[in-house]
Amino acid sequence: MKSEKLRIALKNRKFKVGVAIIVFFALFALIGPLVTPFDQLGYYPVKLHKMLLLKRSTPNLPPMSHDVIYAPGREINVTHYLGTDSFGRDLYAQVVYGLRNSLIVGLIGGGIATFVGLTIGFLAGYRGGWTDEILMMITNIMLVIPTMALLIIIAAYMSTRGVIIESIIIGLTAWPWTARAIRAQTLSLKNREFVHLAKLAGLSDLKIIIGEILPNITSYVFMVFILQFGGAILAAIGLDFIGLGPTRGISLGIILQNAVLWNAINLGYWWWAIPPGLIIALFITGLYFVNIGLEEVFNPRLRRE
Repeated sequence: MKSEKLRIALKNRKFKVGVAIIVFFALFALIGPLVTPFDQLGYYPVKLHKMLLLKRSTPNLPPMSHDVIYAPGREINVTHYLGTDSFGRDLYAQVVYGLRNSLIVGLIGGGIATFVGLTIGFLAGYRGGWTDEILMMITNIMLVIPTMALLIIIAAYMSTRGVIIESIIIGLTAWPWTARAIRAQTLSLKNREFVHLAKLAGLSDLKIIIGEILPNITSYVFMVFILQFGGAILAAIGLDFIGLGPTRGISLGIILQNAVLWNAINLGYWWWAIPPGLIIALFITGLYFVNIGLEEVFNPRLRRE
């Protein structure tokens, strides 16, 4: 059965295109830093990080520009693949490290949101009664609270924010819709014969949920994680863009924020704003294609042979 699903997935064009886009940017985030000598902020070459430079990179250089950095007793020839910003920072280094941090936010934030949503949804749907009432009351309260407003309030009151902290905040506020969806799936499965047989066999509730119910909605859970993954990235970019992102490090949202603050587009420095924006758009498009492709794979009515 699994090999059949895999065969169908590999024949689905949307799925293949989406996977190709995601793998490309994942490899770019992993391997890209090996190509540039600069640190993640694009100020210093790593081997000169703690030295007082006599001359940094030239500001506002276009892509593929060559430059010379002077330090006491040495000079280094560098190539700015995506140019430099108004402070002379290498934009390629910022983009590749920013993409890596954005993917980390997606993995951690999306993973936390999926896990919390699964836990609450399974408990509410399987146990029912007061457990269901209380958990759904909490879920409904979280649903009516504007998520972005809550994220802004939490982030604004934290003096120091890192990528991990941002990921946790996003993950702990993005789970409600997942909980409701998983609850609905659990309610439809808990009265099936195989669940009743598991109860008669004396299996605990946890073993029934993990061993009997979860395998029947694995495909749905995977698609939920993809949506949470993309949602976490977009939420982080939104926070970064308004100045409430990590206080240390770089991200795609912070690059866009700096480009807007310093009027990069108006001044003709398109290479400061377009590459990070294009990467965000393409990566989210890749996630969308994967999700649509999987939906066609797991739902025969949507499948196009």
